[in-house]
Amino acid sequence: MDVTSTVPPGDSVPRASPTGRAPTLLSPAARRDARRRMLLLRSAAVERVARLARASPSAVAPIRRELRSSDLPDLLLDRGAGPAYARELPQGALLYLLVRLLRPARVLETGVRPGYSTAWILAGLEANRFGELTSLGPGPTEGRGRGVADVTVGQMVAPRLRSRWTLVLGNTEERLRALLDGGDRIDLFLYDNGPDPHRAALELRWAWTALSARGVLLAHHVDAHPAWTDFCRAQGVLPQILDPGPPPLGALGMATDRRP
Repeated sequence: MDVTSTVPPGDSVPRASPTGRAPTLLSPAARRDARRRMLLLRSAAVERVARLARASPSAVAPIRRELRSSDLPDLLLDRGAGPAYARELPQGALLYLLVRLLRPARVLETGVRPGYSTAWILAGLEANRFGELTSLGPGPTEGRGRGVADVTVGQMVAPRLRSRWTLVLGNTEERLRALLDGGDRIDLFLYDNGPDPHRAALELRWAWTALSARGVLLAHHVDAHPAWTDFCRAQGVLPQILDPGPPPLGALGMATDRRP
């Protein structure tokens, strides 16, 4: 799939930021700790992922072994996933686990910036040898870690992961509506488009109507505004949290959480 983007092909290390600031160099100890944090999955979150994907517990173990032997954490660290992402490190592996178990054909995320979550989703699709991701960006920097504004959009997505990726630049409501209305139903949607409650409520509502019968809706930073709580209650359920974070990641499944 073609990548519509201003991001250059890149190489195995992050390019210089627009400000000219060099990527943070990590000590060996800090690097080991960051890698450990990336692969630290909470048991409750893993169980919730399996339920969302309607997968048996036995299906989880081999994928966790995949994660432990994966070189993706090191690749992400090489491309700039340093201290600015410390709070969000564990949730990337959750996205990988969900993608591997759910086997989505069509994934859509909004608010992509450096592409940390994007890389994990694409790695899961590549392992499945199935499915495609469309990312709408660039996302806002409000509420994000320090340094996020200084990276190139999609910087953390290595060239080897881009064959299943379309990056759409032009983060507008009109562009999102066109993506949701075009093509097949969406199996996985990730809202990561900043702290604007109006935009969050709009995207969640539109995405929910575009999900497939087995689709899953994800929302990052659900503590930033009441949109996630209000949306879940509108579906007749309590606010559903996949991982408490910080920052908390919400998840609602069309097949598992919808109101009878």
